[in-house]
Amino acid sequence: MHAAPGGQTGDNIDDSWGYPFLFESPESQQLTVDLWRNLAARYREEPALIGYDLLNEPIAHYFDTASLNPKLEPLYQRTVSAIREVDRNHIIFLGGAQWDTNFKVFGPPFDPKLVYTFHKYWMTVNREAIQEYLDFREKYDVPIWMGESGENTDDWIYSFRTLLEAHNIGWCFWPYKKLDATSNPVSINPPDDWAAIITFAEGPRSTFEEVRKNRPPREKIQKALRDYLEQIKFTNCKVNQGYLKALGLR
Repeated sequence: MHAAPGGQTGDNIDDSWGYPFLFESPESQQLTVDLWRNLAARYREEPALIGYDLLNEPIAHYFDTASLNPKLEPLYQRTVSAIREVDRNHIIFLGGAQWDTNFKVFGPPFDPKLVYTFHKYWMTVNREAIQEYLDFREKYDVPIWMGESGENTDDWIYSFRTLLEAHNIGWCFWPYKKLDATSNPVSINPPDDWAAIITFAEGPRSTFEEVRKNRPPREKIQKALRDYLEQIKFTNCKVNQGYLKALGLR
């Protein structure tokens, strides 16, 4: 869940008000628990769904982590308990605190079908970078999963992917497609008028007058968006062979 009620991260990725209010709001916590229970009830018989990843990258590092971190696992426990009322089959993924990196917030597993997931970006690729997760796996005999990484060179992706596989850790590098970039399997070629949208989005907007003055013509924007819907089709994209090779794919 990327945008839990109240915000689980406190940054742009959760559509919050700049603070992880989820962990200080009983109402938001109950709504989160209820949402997950309803989702599990809907998908409990779905074989194509491997499991439920409860919260994306909770509790950014620049808040009072000493106060907030201890509130994460109890919320996970409540949520898992609610899910198990309707679905005892699917795996449940638990992400660590501080962008899914900190496993010190976890105690012993409290459900037999838990997977602990971490995210890693822009670090030196060596065993030390994943040692915390290896130690956790060994201590509790539980599966771990590298649920998100990427945004780097092909050489870095190759090094990290092979490090993970050498230690029997499953992985997910993302995203599948990006606009005019090579740090992903498939690149979207930008439409001719896409620059007008970017210029407007990044332009001055301290007053409504500035917004009105800098707004591109409606026809140009509509054409750019229509063209974008065509450009994102796989047949119109560019496959990045170097990235695929780094992932060990053909």
